[in-house]
Amino acid sequence: MPDKVVAEGAMPDIATERAPRDVPQERHCLRCEASFWSEGFGERVCRRCKGSNAWRNAVPVAPGSSRRR
Repeated sequence: MPDKVVAEGAMPDIATERAPRDVPQERHCLRCEASFWSEGFGERVCRRCKGSNAWRNAVPVAPGSSRRR
């Protein structure tokens, strides 16, 4: 019997372990400080802020807070 053919672009199911503290919980947005439900510690900005034009265009939050070169 031939081997299974994997559909183009399909990824095999890979189980990865999460860090012990990487748990879904309510967190505070780093931009507006509102509480929101986060799926893990890598998600620190709420959907409302991520949907804003300033976030999508990488505009600094306050004047003078741009990156130094």
